[in-house]
Amino acid sequence: MRVLIVDDHPVVLTGCRALFASDPSVTILEASDAKEGHRVYLQKHPDVTVVDVWLPDLTGFELTRRIRWDDPAAKIVMLSESEDPAFVMRAVEMDIQGYVSKSDDLRLLAKAIRKVAAGERFVSPRLAEATTFAGAAIKASPLTQMSPRELEILRHLGRGDRISEVASELGISYKTVANTTSMLKSKLGARNHSDLVRIAVEIDLHR
Repeated sequence: MRVLIVDDHPVVLTGCRALFASDPSVTILEASDAKEGHRVYLQKHPDVTVVDVWLPDLTGFELTRRIRWDDPAAKIVMLSESEDPAFVMRAVEMDIQGYVSKSDDLRLLAKAIRKVAAGERFVSPRLAEATTFAGAAIKASPLTQMSPRELEILRHLGRGDRISEVASELGISYKTVANTTSMLKSKLGARNHSDLVRIAVEIDLHR
């Protein structure tokens, strides 16, 4: 089994290697950002890909969208510092097969990887319970109102990037970013650009 870990934290990569060190049937592949992760995925075709929600260049949701564009059957486990139920629901809506918190025991991640590889689904029990009882809050969260691309653009705006910078970073046109920004204002009830930045900060999307 080939497992690709896309995460920019060395401790996560080291931990994952240690988890499977005694199992010669598992090969760990590594990438520290989304673009490298996408490239490695296309080259190595891993059985399971573990994706950090917060990568330096793109969100894990956007990376998942790009991987699925090339391989709709890709098996993904999302690994997140955030325990916001809205993130879990976003993953479910995107048909991401696994979701584990970084505060969970790493052995739970190993369990998620094996279950997803076997064609099953796995969500950290704590997160599954929290999501079950957070129905109203999830519906009200801006996170569940946005597509992966909208989420990515809002993240960059929250970081203070200009529209031209966002377009360059994401490899899309200025017009696409500008139009998406206008749609985000309408969707999120933002009156201006500053409101969008505030919303990004409030939902911790500006990392």
